[in-house]
Amino acid sequence: MTDPGGLFRHTGFRRLWTADVLSQFGDRITVLALPLLAATTLQASAFQVASLRTVQTLAYLVLGLQAGAWCDRIRLRPVLIGTDLGRALAYGSVPIAAAFGVLTLWQLFAVVAVAGVLAVFFEVGHQTFLPRLIERDRLIEGNARLQANISVAAVTAPSASGFLVQYLGGPFAIGVNAVSFLWSAAWLRGIRDRERVPRPETRPPLRTQIREGVRFVFRHPLLRPLAETTALASLFQSFQLAVSVLFLLQVIHLTPGQIGLVSTTGLLGAMTAALFGRRLAARIGEARAMWLGGVVIAVGYVLVASTTGGAGIACYPVGNFLASGGITVLNILQVSFQQTVTPEGLRGRVTATMRFMIFSMAPIGSLLSGVVAATAGMRASLWIATAGLTLAALRLVFSPLRRMRTLPDAYVATEPGSRPA
Repeated sequence: MTDPGGLFRHTGFRRLWTADVLSQFGDRITVLALPLLAATTLQASAFQVASLRTVQTLAYLVLGLQAGAWCDRIRLRPVLIGTDLGRALAYGSVPIAAAFGVLTLWQLFAVVAVAGVLAVFFEVGHQTFLPRLIERDRLIEGNARLQANISVAAVTAPSASGFLVQYLGGPFAIGVNAVSFLWSAAWLRGIRDRERVPRPETRPPLRTQIREGVRFVFRHPLLRPLAETTALASLFQSFQLAVSVLFLLQVIHLTPGQIGLVSTTGLLGAMTAALFGRRLAARIGEARAMWLGGVVIAVGYVLVASTTGGAGIACYPVGNFLASGGITVLNILQVSFQQTVTPEGLRGRVTATMRFMIFSMAPIGSLLSGVVAATAGMRASLWIATAGLTLAALRLVFSPLRRMRTLPDAYVATEPGSRPA
């Protein structure tokens, strides 16, 4: 479509996008502020900092697949609003406890555990809600615009987070995230579009519904390699995410403000990819852009693991630029393709299966990274992440995507339970 206003002419999508803007900013602040708060204020060890991320993503192991089946049955706007409000309360407790001088590391663990459970339902519901809100032929545009929010937040939030922690304290930075969830809930409440909720005549048992979603993914000749790639990438990316802040703080000896600045410079790649990813896919083909994105991610991680003091610090922002750009391109195309080829009645379960493959690996990777960091050092965790991301890239390179330029219409299924061509 050539509408110059694009999806921003769609009132429901415009409100969804606006809800997402500040929420993504708050989330990105917490990614940096939480480990800095634990390490600098509560004197947490490398293992404890890694364990925080483990607890934060652990809910996907328990509830990831069930959430998809539930989301296929219900209206999702109330779920999104409720989980936003719940996370606002959880994160809002941190600055309140700090103000009274009673904040502990155990409270941080409890906060991220509660927020992690709510995030499962929000993330699955958010991806399932978009195809109910807009037409199928607008999904790539919709996902690209939402991914742009993540990219802009990735560029601006780390620097802001580093300086907030350094000059106003970690609890204040966490409080900003709590406010962002209230912003998101307010805008989501304003969406008045009627949801296209599937209404099956019969309702199979929950276990059967979950199995249908898993079977669809692993019988699909393109979704399966994408699921396996994202699982590998998530496992080993968690090695880097769990210790990167502490690595820059204790090994490279940067201040929180400098860490924020370096992270901002590196994550410019995400915004660049969000702005130009669709053009790249149109020029070289969606399939090629996917596996090339995996290769770029692996190259970026090589540079991140090679970071040293002095001039060698430049490796970190350049590596993050490449890795974040590759991840963004891969995310936009993978999510859009997944939403397109999945029958409407299976979208929640397929989304949950794909998210489960990603986030069920995250707590395992974070925990192992903490063990490796405590025994062999944080740089060893970064090199293990590099090796794993290289394996993930090879899984895409040697998949059917390598023999394609675009994603063919023959892979679009039309009925729940049907096998793709």
